[in-house]
Amino acid sequence: MKESKADQKFEERGLFFSDLYGFSNKLTQAEKSKLQELEKVLQEDIHPLLADGWDKAQYPLDAMQKLYDLHLIDAPSLTKGREDKSTSELYRGFRAYTLAKTDPVVGTFYTQNAGLFHECVRLGGSDEQVARLMPGVRSWEHPGAMAMTEPEHGSDIAGGVSATAKREGDTWILNGHKKWIGGGAVVEYLGFFARDVDDDQVKLFYVPRETKGVETFVQPQKGLFRMMPNAEIIMKDVKVSEADRAQKVNSWRDVAHILRNTRSDVAWLLAGATAGAFESALKYTRERQQFGRPLSKFQLIQEKLAKMAMNCQSTLAISARLAEEQEQGIYLEENSSMAKMHNGLKARETSELAREVCGGNGILLEYDVVRFFTDIEAMYTYEGTNEINSLIIGRYYTGTGAFV
Repeated sequence: MKESKADQKFEERGLFFSDLYGFSNKLTQAEKSKLQELEKVLQEDIHPLLADGWDKAQYPLDAMQKLYDLHLIDAPSLTKGREDKSTSELYRGFRAYTLAKTDPVVGTFYTQNAGLFHECVRLGGSDEQVARLMPGVRSWEHPGAMAMTEPEHGSDIAGGVSATAKREGDTWILNGHKKWIGGGAVVEYLGFFARDVDDDQVKLFYVPRETKGVETFVQPQKGLFRMMPNAEIIMKDVKVSEADRAQKVNSWRDVAHILRNTRSDVAWLLAGATAGAFESALKYTRERQQFGRPLSKFQLIQEKLAKMAMNCQSTLAISARLAEEQEQGIYLEENSSMAKMHNGLKARETSELAREVCGGNGILLEYDVVRFFTDIEAMYTYEGTNEINSLIIGRYYTGTGAFV
């Protein structure tokens, strides 16, 4: 049978197959080339390890060096002509998208350092601290993780940081317990948030993980996000110098300034995971034979695939628009909350449909779909929770806060 144009397009689908409306066309050639390098490493070196890593709940740390060697953050070609030497918001988004399209955990792990901790240093540090820490963060020679969430505080963390910091001369003494810190047991630095006992304000500290009094361990027996080395961190009378306190973080308002710059990362990761679930399901339905023909030739299957494809476009569209705004310096909480809420809902629906069209095989790791099905469920919570994002949006439109 003669191969159709659709068949040829599928075989040549390349990196941005799910980008039907061409949002990636606005990337520079240097950015596209770097993302193509990333996709090659993901498919050839990382993807073959994912099923076993998920099954054993072990993150493939050794293989990650091949990602770091790509210099996805600090390659000169990516920052050429940009005054602050940072990558564009669109490239940063598509980087997260491409990673999560292969695996949500890999995308989240990478973005913890490249996004959250990166902004803790860039926005929270003094000029001296940025000069000292940022090269290692961008090259992955000295990565870090943001340590904020606590066992007793999730969505209410803004007013509920229980970890404490006590200043004695030029030394700070830190005590506290953090939970759900992605990569927190394996990175070099911890961006530790604690409440100053003297002025009751939240401060940020760059704490080397090997500092005396710091205990980290990976949370065991998770049913979702199995590969992610989520850490619990306990600090007991940990001493750090004033030089390790983020000089531009002196209140929760300063913390919020850091967080607003990283909210879009989650939307992009969800968009990538949506595309990954769809493309995995599409591949399966094209190859799986039932009643003498591929599943993809059945009307009900195509209807579900169409829904998934639509979700891919809408999650990518809202993420790309958010990147455009942030490139212009526009950071609105209601905009990022709507992106996260929308993408979380659409990613969840897509993963369910993807698992559904794969039938019983949808729970087998060899077909990829189950990784997206389970991990997107975890992302649906860590995107800030659907409920909190809905309250932020509701507050914007009604003018009335309904958090308590």
